[in-house]
Amino acid sequence: MDIAAIRERIAGDMTAVDRIIKARLQSDVALINQLGHYIIGGGGKRLRPMVTLLMARAAGHAPEDERHALLGATVELIHTATLLHDDVVDESAVRRGRDTANQIWGNEASVLVGDFLYTRAFEMMVELDDNTVMAVFSRTTNRIAEGEVMQLMHVHDPDVTEPRYHEVIYRKTAVLFEAGCRLAAELARPGDETAIRAAADYGRHLGIAFQLADDALDYDGSAETIGKNIGDDLAEGKPTLPLIHCMANTDEPGRAMLRSAIEDGGRERIDAVADAIARTGSIAYTRGLAEQEAEHAEHALEAFPDNDFRTALGSLARFAVGRNH
Repeated sequence: MDIAAIRERIAGDMTAVDRIIKARLQSDVALINQLGHYIIGGGGKRLRPMVTLLMARAAGHAPEDERHALLGATVELIHTATLLHDDVVDESAVRRGRDTANQIWGNEASVLVGDFLYTRAFEMMVELDDNTVMAVFSRTTNRIAEGEVMQLMHVHDPDVTEPRYHEVIYRKTAVLFEAGCRLAAELARPGDETAIRAAADYGRHLGIAFQLADDALDYDGSAETIGKNIGDDLAEGKPTLPLIHCMANTDEPGRAMLRSAIEDGGRERIDAVADAIARTGSIAYTRGLAEQEAEHAEHALEAFPDNDFRTALGSLARFAVGRNH
């Protein structure tokens, strides 16, 4: 099942999410409207609300209950706010093949509109009128912020370990998948701890698999396909898993070259780094871990009835690691 077929399973729900997002982006401040609609309309996969909606349906959420659409929209606004802030911190100029918002409107506007999206998302959480939703999302946004700070601390640090890397990708990426899935099950099956725990497990493993695959693509993808420059992580001095694994498995001259590349940043050594990563099998290692995480995600789905939505979630786990963008 490809991504279009997966999305088709919940086409009506996704339409409802898009409608909510467009309505909640409205403001009497013109720049918020312009910048917000620009980034929301940027051609993203809407993966996080898609996962949330599929999990809600897999867990038996009633079609006439519109809370799941509001939940999915909230997840997407939180994610979009993090993108705006990320691009400022990373000084990114391109995302999804387009100029970033900070490239067009400047860092100040991007940070402030990101704050607007966060606060709008919290307004939507209040509307769901569920203390668990508020508690989980509050903790989640806190964890995301911690992950961003941890990643910032790792920039230009060639001594980042694999466990530290995994902690960053959990907090920075996987925790929002985990929260969306957990809350989808909470709304569908309140009090069913087995289903809620399985949903959270699926989201966490899926999010980790997705980020591992993303970090492999940064050295093994096509700039046109992934919508950003190859080697962006190296240029920003970020030691992701392909680099970390390569550092641990190359010879001393190779380690010295990689240390300098991480400490200095930039693209001057991208060819030498890519060759070292290829020689040490670091892309295959990273993809192998991503596939293991996808398998754990699929295993978590056994807690739910065998229906079309569970099948789609399984396909989504395989898409997360098999994609080229």
